[in-house]
Amino acid sequence: MSAEPTESARILVVDDERVIREILAEFLALEGFSVHTVEDGEKALTELRLRPYDLLITDLKMPKLSGLQLLEKIEQERLGVLTVLMTGFGTVETAIEAMKKGAYDYLLKPFKVEEVIHVVERALYRQRLQAENIRLREALTIYKVSEALALSHDIEHILDVVLRAALDEVKADVATLHLRDPRTGHYEERVKVVASSDGPAIGLPSPAFGVLMEQFAQGVPILAHGGKASRFFTETQAVAELSSFVAVPLQVRAHMVGVLNVFSFTQGKKFDEGHRKMLAVLASRAASSIDNARLYGELRSTNDDLVRANLSLEDMFQQTVAGFAQALEESDLYTRGHSERVAVYSEIIGRGLTLPDAEVRRIVQAGVMHDVGKIGVRYDMLNKPGKLTPEEVAVFREHPAKGKRILEPVPCLHPLIDGCWCHHEWYDGGGYPRGLAGDQIPLVGRVVAIADAYDAMTSDRAYRRALPHEVAIGEIERCAGTQFDPELAEAFVKLIDAWRLVMREKGHDSLIPR
Repeated sequence: MSAEPTESARILVVDDERVIREILAEFLALEGFSVHTVEDGEKALTELRLRPYDLLITDLKMPKLSGLQLLEKIEQERLGVLTVLMTGFGTVETAIEAMKKGAYDYLLKPFKVEEVIHVVERALYRQRLQAENIRLREALTIYKVSEALALSHDIEHILDVVLRAALDEVKADVATLHLRDPRTGHYEERVKVVASSDGPAIGLPSPAFGVLMEQFAQGVPILAHGGKASRFFTETQAVAELSSFVAVPLQVRAHMVGVLNVFSFTQGKKFDEGHRKMLAVLASRAASSIDNARLYGELRSTNDDLVRANLSLEDMFQQTVAGFAQALEESDLYTRGHSERVAVYSEIIGRGLTLPDAEVRRIVQAGVMHDVGKIGVRYDMLNKPGKLTPEEVAVFREHPAKGKRILEPVPCLHPLIDGCWCHHEWYDGGGYPRGLAGDQIPLVGRVVAIADAYDAMTSDRAYRRALPHEVAIGEIERCAGTQFDPELAEAFVKLIDAWRLVMREKGHDSLIPR
């Protein structure tokens, strides 16, 4: 088993005997490792605080700070280095105590150099496995966070997911996230998560965002410990109990979205560059999700505005329809209310056919507008008590086509053209203006044809009195299959009887044809 380092592993050798230090340094260097030596535990501790090492090989008995005491300090300060102990006075009890304090392995003096190399390679191999496990865990965390963020457009939920992941991943005491207000440019704390219910003994210091932004602009990482973190806060006295601090930017396309901060108030618990990089990845995911959530919110707002605008247009449309119908009926006393009644009977058929609400509304509006082409027909012709001449019939039969021409210039009235243009077509093809037959006639035209005929027969006209309901129904049944769609005619006969019964129960007898 070989360590096969992609770059030289850093090893710190600690022994109060100069010869031991030099021998180990020489042989380890020949194996391709980068080796540094010190003569006592205190200097080793200082060196570990200043620079990262992959492996520590230390003597057990040394002046100032023994090997076991050094192990305790390393564990307390979480310096994260594998340790191998050496001693010429080894016992089973000493080995067990060393392992309990965090030692990886144990070497007895005098030792063979080959034995040392074997232990070093085995230790570094284990370290690589641990590093790979950490990377896998980080990748899994990022995947889970990304998956959770992809399913949410709620900014508060996104912030909570990111902060809890940050807190868990780097074992921080507190995590906060400040978002930049796009209007003012100020950073506001939007969410804070504390690892334990106790929390820090003091209030959190306020980040100095001016300083943070200068660092971020220069691409300088913000990772500081103890008093060195004070320059990143607006108040220095609040930093006394702070052990470690990391801040990473949330950016989208070079635009600052916010800042993710993590704090350690635990003595000896310090964040490292690996923690900062992990937080930077989380911050990047968070920034994209926040940006997407804001875009989604803006789209929703824009869509709501469009919906309101469409509703306003719909209201204008309804008013236009009502205005046309009123203008038409003002010119003909005998047909006043006819369009409204045709709309009612058309709706009865549409509802009975269980058509979608939008289609029912279109049929009702077409019923209101079906005779708009009569605006171009002379008043005396519309109210002539006697039989029309062939020339007058020809003029009268132009009103469906005239209605089409009236509606065509108004885009929002296009859905009503079929009802206006086709309500005088016959099912057997004998109608006008185009002689359409069967399903060639649009459904709205076939529906309005029945509603129009029924109201025409049951209403007073200049040339005759209103016919009784039973007579009108008999005529519709007789003309089913010739003038009217037979299925619609059959449905209307049943539906109109049910409607008349409901209207009587409501006391609206005056609205029911006799």
